Amino acid sequence: MASQIQPVGAHPRANIRVDLKAIADMIPANARVLDIGCGDGALLDYLTHFRQADARGMEISQAGVNACVAQGLSVIQGDADTDLKDYPSDAFDFAILSQTLQATYDPKEVLKQLVRIGRRAIVSFPNFGAWHVRLKLLVSGKMPVTDSYDVAWYETPNIHLCTIDDFVELCEDVGIEIEQGMVLDAKGRPRALRAPGFLANLLGEQGLFVLKQRR
Repeated sequence: MASQIQPVGAHPRANIRVDLKAIADMIPANARVLDIGCGDGALLDYLTHFRQADARGMEISQAGVNACVAQGLSVIQGDADTDLKDYPSDAFDFAILSQTLQATYDPKEVLKQLVRIGRRAIVSFPNFGAWHVRLKLLVSGKMPVTDSYDVAWYETPNIHLCTIDDFVELCEDVGIEIEQGMVLDAKGRPRALRAPGFLANLLGEQGLFVLKQRR
């Protein structure tokens, strides 16, 4: 785990979502980082001030870009499905895709681009194989609405739902090495149980993986 680097003075983004903090703890000081689907810039802001990172962002929504730029963050409007190819190989130490993979049209290609442009890629996603999701689907016969899947199927931006096992299989198919994996609970907290594996797929609310290109 990277050592904590304290900023000079207090900062309003010191408290971020627990799952984003788990990602930030994987980033060493002064790293070059691209956060794809960076939203309102919470993680970017934290990395900039608490990791002294050279942190850049890509966000598809104009509202998200505006929110980031208003904070002085370096963010451009872009789409993970179409714009990652414009970045040179190994342009960043880390390429981050947090809770966004399931909303992309071509997850396979997006993963390939992530490990090309970043020496490491950090990917997190909701796990459709979690026990309570399976149970709700079995009992009701309808698409579950949970903390991770919190809107009805006809309103969700999630178009490629997957399980932890599905993700591991995809990485194997495209020659991506899983360097580290863990599962997060419903509140985004890392569990002692490590992924991949049967219990990880059953008990993990989210999957969180560090990936690299197999050389």
